[in-house]
Amino acid sequence: MSECEDLEPSRGRANVVAFAASNNVPANQHPIGFNRLELNEILKIYGRKVSDGEWRDYAIDQLKDKAVFSVFRRASEVPLYRIEKQPRLARRQGAYAVITATGLILKRGHDLATVLRIFDRKMKLVVA
Repeated sequence: MSECEDLEPSRGRANVVAFAASNNVPANQHPIGFNRLELNEILKIYGRKVSDGEWRDYAIDQLKDKAVFSVFRRASEVPLYRIEKQPRLARRQGAYAVITATGLILKRGHDLATVLRIFDRKMKLVVA
């Protein structure tokens, strides 16, 4: 181990962002991610859909310009839906979007909870 390596592991993204802000490092050099409250909202929907048997797997990608939560029916397929967070669109169309496998944007908005309502159960009319 060289003398420059840190002996303690990183304590999370919050410390990295605080370090970047205190040293005037541009924020765009760090990947975008979901915070704890956003992940809580997403995982509530995900848990409900898993218990219904509709979804089986997920992946989280933290990229330079956006964060993506992908939902899969099977791990070997393309994602059914992508929940994206793009902070650069926050003032325009909204930072959050739900996108289908074909690239169709189902919903976009400023509030994640409002955007995730697209996954709420729809009532079906049963005619006897």
